[in-house]
Amino acid sequence: MRKILRAIWPLKPVIATILAFVIPISLAVDYSPDFERQSKCAYVIMVMALLWLTEAVPIPVTALMPIFLFPLLGVVKASVISGVYIKDTTMLFLGGLIIAGALEESRLHIRISLYVMKIVGAQPMLLMGGLLVTTWFLSMWISNTAATSMMLPIIDAVINNIEEAEEEYEDAEAAKCADDIDDADDITDGIESKEYSDESDKIKTLLREKSKTESAGGISSVEEKRPLPPELQRLAKAFALSVAYGANIGGIATLTGSPPNLVFKQQIDKLYEFHTGSESDVSFAKWMGFAFPLSVITAILAWLWLVTLFLRCGCCKKIDPGHKKSINASIAHHLKELGKMTFCELQVLIVFVVLVVLWLFRAPPKIDGWGSAASLKKGFVSDSTPCILLSVLLFILPSEVPKVFGLAKGEKPSYKPILEWKSVTDRLPWGVIVLLGGGFAIAQASEDSGLSLWVGHELKVFANMDTWVMNLIICLIVAGATNVTSNTASATLLMPILAQLALQTQINPMYLMISVAVCCSFAFMLPVATPPNAIVFSSGYLTIPDMVLAGLPINIISVFCLTLAINTWGISMFDLNVFPEMFQTTKSNITL
Repeated sequence: MRKILRAIWPLKPVIATILAFVIPISLAVDYSPDFERQSKCAYVIMVMALLWLTEAVPIPVTALMPIFLFPLLGVVKASVISGVYIKDTTMLFLGGLIIAGALEESRLHIRISLYVMKIVGAQPMLLMGGLLVTTWFLSMWISNTAATSMMLPIIDAVINNIEEAEEEYEDAEAAKCADDIDDADDITDGIESKEYSDESDKIKTLLREKSKTESAGGISSVEEKRPLPPELQRLAKAFALSVAYGANIGGIATLTGSPPNLVFKQQIDKLYEFHTGSESDVSFAKWMGFAFPLSVITAILAWLWLVTLFLRCGCCKKIDPGHKKSINASIAHHLKELGKMTFCELQVLIVFVVLVVLWLFRAPPKIDGWGSAASLKKGFVSDSTPCILLSVLLFILPSEVPKVFGLAKGEKPSYKPILEWKSVTDRLPWGVIVLLGGGFAIAQASEDSGLSLWVGHELKVFANMDTWVMNLIICLIVAGATNVTSNTASATLLMPILAQLALQTQINPMYLMISVAVCCSFAFMLPVATPPNAIVFSSGYLTIPDMVLAGLPINIISVFCLTLAINTWGISMFDLNVFPEMFQTTKSNITL
């Protein structure tokens, strides 16, 4: 049996794909005449869920299947299903990625991270906080993957400097011991002590070998890297997890920080547009007003948990002066290599700040923003408007002062923009854009076929629970599931269902949808859960038991932080305790 399994394992993509289409086949062929479209829509969603879970084919490829499955099964017209793949939310995501690309192209994100590390100092407890805060801040604006990848070299540099300082300290102690032994030999006028003599010879031999190695140019590059001492290994694990947690938690703070947030935005806008003809009032500023404090609280608790787990009683222990000097010297060296802020960095910084200001003040809570100005038609602009505007500007602004006038002899005029299209296309995660589109397609088909209404009606069993208890149970389930499934895929599948569940139980749909969107980013336990987890795991500092042991408590802590947030300032900000009148007619529209 083992040989057979080993032989057919390479065929896993083919076998898993066939099984994904066969297992739920009864939904496509055995259904009630009055339930045909709903049943066939459910079949497609089950197929896609199985393929996303097994990753038999690439996740974005699975997201393309609605384009041919829904029309072939007679659920939704091809023209309709294809038209939902690119939405306003997609353009907001695309613009955010272009701005993030400019940050990377100018290397402004590296300067930000190094300045933060310089400020926090060399104390291990503060270094962990500095790494977490830096990644947390960057992941609000650039992709979590890019933020984590950028921080890994900084972790390696810090660990190497601590190791080198430790070796220098040990060498100095060994030399001092050897000198003490020589002095003792002189004082005793030749009294022989075999034990001291042997120890002295060993130390002197080690020092001579070290001297020869240094004179030869150091250790050969082909020599394998030595394992870290236990204490330093524990510190490296803490640094790596600080970066991963910072990336995952920082992504929830802004609408563009994580794809599940954008899935929520698209679905809630669609729900409101269906019932009122206009989008919901969820804006960049309003989301940040809710999610930013939650992100801060969760990040602080994650940092304290990592400090407790890895530093234990030594969390307040002062660092050795030699270590401190070495780490600070390394950070100063990297800053010196960057030099002064360039013309390109300055422009990107200005564009970035202007974009954040425009996002925050387009439709801020409780006051009128620039989006409601008299010169603009109501409802015509969204958060994607300034995002794409400034993204286009980055393709026009020069990366350095143009050389046009006063050229030396033989020197040609030059002009290079900050961004070029080729470099942007190389960075853009087109798979995520397609995956968002696949989610919109599922939501469209679920609504058009009536499947969402039917599922919501069947889930009315939850109506007997207290609202916050129901929400907590759903969040715990999603937080556990998102560790083994795609976060975006999970949000995509759940949002239409939760919307209808809320409508049938007379709960504000935002209450459940916001909670699940945030929970999809609470994936701390396994390398496969999120790209940041996979990146820090690939560094070699962590094992899977390390990640599970550290991640399970913070997963639970995060869910309870969310429960606190959604039931306090979340209710106040979004009026979550009020069931909107516009949804009151939903129940009468259900056909069974």
